[in-house]
Amino acid sequence: MNAIKDDDLPNGTNVTLTLSRLYYIQFFVRFGTFLFLLVFIGYSLFFMDVKLNRCTSMFGNIGNMIKTRFYPPDIHYILNERYLKSVFETIQMAYLGALSGILCSIPISWCASFNVTPNKRFAYPAGKFIITFCRSIHEMIWGLFFVITIGYGMFSGVLALTMWSIGFVGKLFSDEIESINMGQVEAIRATGGNSIQVFIYAVFPQVRVAWIGISIYSWDSAFRAATVLGYFGAGGMGLYLKQTVEELEYFKVSAILLTIIMLVLISEIVSAWVRHRIKGQL
Repeated sequence: MNAIKDDDLPNGTNVTLTLSRLYYIQFFVRFGTFLFLLVFIGYSLFFMDVKLNRCTSMFGNIGNMIKTRFYPPDIHYILNERYLKSVFETIQMAYLGALSGILCSIPISWCASFNVTPNKRFAYPAGKFIITFCRSIHEMIWGLFFVITIGYGMFSGVLALTMWSIGFVGKLFSDEIESINMGQVEAIRATGGNSIQVFIYAVFPQVRVAWIGISIYSWDSAFRAATVLGYFGAGGMGLYLKQTVEELEYFKVSAILLTIIMLVLISEIVSAWVRHRIKGQL
């Protein structure tokens, strides 16, 4: 406790300034949280019987395995016409799945946004349920589901990526809508605008930049998922990955993995270029 005597005050009143206890409470809370995390991590390592010496030797084992099993990659295998066709199918599947998911996410996220939903009693919980339902199931599980119900092929992969995109993109779209400035929305409503006009003239101009970035990232993520959806029978290059892994043809596996890495890098470059061009025009 710090006490300061101010002689200028009437009757020489002693003014006592008490340091805020909130600072000490915050300090102990942070220290306790940090200590709890350290204890929890230590207990987890002990419970899982993690050997730290294995982590140091892990990189050497990985290097030896790559050198003996995966090198050199079978480049002639990935230059096969049928394999190149599957690569093109994978790109198509990612594009169609992401595009259809983004288009479906626009009305769903609009309904799932509490501040602008057309009906808070029915549309809002319905939109939230659809987004949560699609997001709670992994895209690989969606792929298995549609392969079982529809059959093998690229269409099952497109539907799986569509459902994943609705859950992922719809959640981010609705979050952006709920953070907009409601002043513009109220202005359009005051002029007698309906829900569609409110969305077009008040909501969309505030979220379009964020939505474009989310859409580009969703296509990038959908492309990564599409490369392995074929492993479960949903078409694309993943089918070749499954065959080579089951046949223990690791030189071909390394060539396929090299293809996936190259395609992901190309996707990163293209998405960054598109994002840069769009930001320059907005």
